[in-house]
Amino acid sequence: MYLTDRRPAAQPWESLWIRWRDFWLPSDPDDALRTLRLVHERGFGERVEVACGGGAGRTGTALAAMCVMEGMEPGQAVDWVRRHYRSRAVEVPWQRRFIRRVHASRAFGPREP
Repeated sequence: MYLTDRRPAAQPWESLWIRWRDFWLPSDPDDALRTLRLVHERGFGERVEVACGGGAGRTGTALAAMCVMEGMEPGQAVDWVRRHYRSRAVEVPWQRRFIRRVHASRAFGPREP
């Protein structure tokens, strides 16, 4: 899953794209939420990759959002991503608000067996 402001070049593997400018939020938050949920679900049985330009703000926000989908509280998710992925993950306050939006959307919960 690519989190960039421009469509990435075609790759020989399947990929998804969320239009997301550096230091900002996804241009279509609802579509981003659907895509994040899909990637989260696929990660249970497949290898998935999340990437942006710098690997901190957008990628960290996406990873924290998926932690919320696993049942973590938003603050706990940001702390976990900062401890286990990158200390500067989730760079700006509005990215933290997006994670709270994920939580409020109820786009999380137990996995299907």
